[in-house]
Amino acid sequence: MGRRRRRPAPFDGVLVVDKARGPTSHDVVAKVRRALGTSAVGHAGTLDPMATGVRVVAVGQGTKLVPWLTAADKRYEALVRLGASTDTEDAEGSVVERGAVPVLTEEGVREAAAGFRGAHRQRVPAVSAVRVDGRRLHARVRAGEEVTPPERDVVLHEVEATVEDPETLRLRLHAAKGFYVRAFGRDLAHRLGTLGHLVMLRRLASGAFDLRGAVSAADLEADDAAARLAAAHLDLVAAAERVVGVVTVGTAEAEDARQGRRVALGPVGEALASGAERALVHEGRLVAMARREEESFRVLRGFPVPSA
Repeated sequence: MGRRRRRPAPFDGVLVVDKARGPTSHDVVAKVRRALGTSAVGHAGTLDPMATGVRVVAVGQGTKLVPWLTAADKRYEALVRLGASTDTEDAEGSVVERGAVPVLTEEGVREAAAGFRGAHRQRVPAVSAVRVDGRRLHARVRAGEEVTPPERDVVLHEVEATVEDPETLRLRLHAAKGFYVRAFGRDLAHRLGTLGHLVMLRRLASGAFDLRGAVSAADLEADDAAARLAAAHLDLVAAAERVVGVVTVGTAEAEDARQGRRVALGPVGEALASGAERALVHEGRLVAMARREEESFRVLRGFPVPSA
């Protein structure tokens, strides 16, 4: 039997989905695939089932942008409940330990949170998608294995922490890729002399993509879901411009890029620092993602000429 052909996507680009609480990130991708009738759908990082907010989804040739979409900083709003820890470090898990909650002051909470700003080591949650010896931690935990979650370097750019009530903190965070808000809630509670876990997490932005123009869970389930997603998507050029910026190239340079050859910098490229990445655009179409190396652009990912 011949190999089944993959149905092409109805458009190429990027969608922002306002994820609802409950579905997994893979559930969201599956709904987009069903709505558009194609498997050519990818995603830029995950959100826990409990979390809501920005979920960046790539469609068609947009899946080639995923490495750039996943590299972005994230912004979050969260609530941390003090006095108890759970096995998942959020409200989806079971309570494993309880502790007294000290009297909190706004100043004390701000100072404790500010102490995490910048680069530091963070122990990832035991129930997470991080791989250890080739297997995801959550799979090991659910199989009953004893696991020691690894630590890794993370960066917290900004944090605001306020006292919502005597046992609850409200957080707003701006963090680099790989930062676990669940782990931060746990660690902040420890620094305050107690235990804690997340009870709400909302991603407000992933890099240049925020909730403005996002499609909702209802849009994904609507009878006219395909039309709604098509109307809401960013095309390849618009998405790439948000991620790295664009450089317009001529016909000869576009052909070099499509053939994977080095591309002349031109006046705009010459002004870029070595290592800078840009989207190369010709006649309004994305030709390639490229990096300045010495005196030319090196193609990192090419995009085909759309078929007629």
